[in-house]
Amino acid sequence: MDPACPSESIYNLIPSEWKEPPPPPRYISVFKRAVQEDMKKSKTAMKTMGPPKVDVPSPKDFLKKHSKEKAVPPKKKFDRLDTKKPPVPLRTDHPVMGVQSGKNFINTNAADVIMGVAKKPKPIYVDKRTGDKHDLENSGLVPKYINKKDYGITPEYICKRNEEVKNAQEEYDNYIQESLRKAAMKRLSDEEREGVLQGLKKNWEEVHKEFQSLSVFVDSLPKKIRKQKLEEEMKQLEHDIGVIEKHKVIYIANK
Repeated sequence: MDPACPSESIYNLIPSEWKEPPPPPRYISVFKRAVQEDMKKSKTAMKTMGPPKVDVPSPKDFLKKHSKEKAVPPKKKFDRLDTKKPPVPLRTDHPVMGVQSGKNFINTNAADVIMGVAKKPKPIYVDKRTGDKHDLENSGLVPKYINKKDYGITPEYICKRNEEVKNAQEEYDNYIQESLRKAAMKRLSDEEREGVLQGLKKNWEEVHKEFQSLSVFVDSLPKKIRKQKLEEEMKQLEHDIGVIEKHKVIYIANK
């Protein structure tokens, strides 16, 4: 009998009640314990939620009635006999009558106006035909900055900075001169540099003149080679001329 096949039995013909299979076991990562330990290491007491333990208030310190109301200042004693205002004049008191001033206020005011300095009108400017007036002093149209005593004078801090830059450049030049002297380098003078530049320009003119004398049709291999050679010479001369014109200081190695 094949062991894979069940034995024949009449009880196998009776349908049995279906039972739901048990669920598979829940997945648990093998790194769970390592992650928990790392989380415990990174946590710090009182880092985000405050101290872990807080003093519990005493039951005797409960909120009492009117404890948060503002305190009223103490009452002052009222005295009816204390008089703060001057007394009312008596019925028998009479004001001084008949006192007049001999000053002529009209003439005095007229003399003050005539002898006084006339008030200068406030400078204004009008920018529209409708008559909109604006203050001229703060408009930028008055040349008040160029009339200052220190206008056009270089500030002291800029002079100091220029002096520092000049000293630094001199120190750098001295360092370069010393380094070049140790490395056996020679600096071209202005006359030598100008002579080399003029010679290169003269050579370029000669090559350019020879290039212009070529035939229009380049139909043979020797002509093409000669044209390419002249073009390369002109490009090299132009490059050398540009380098010398760009750099004022040129150093060459001593042979």
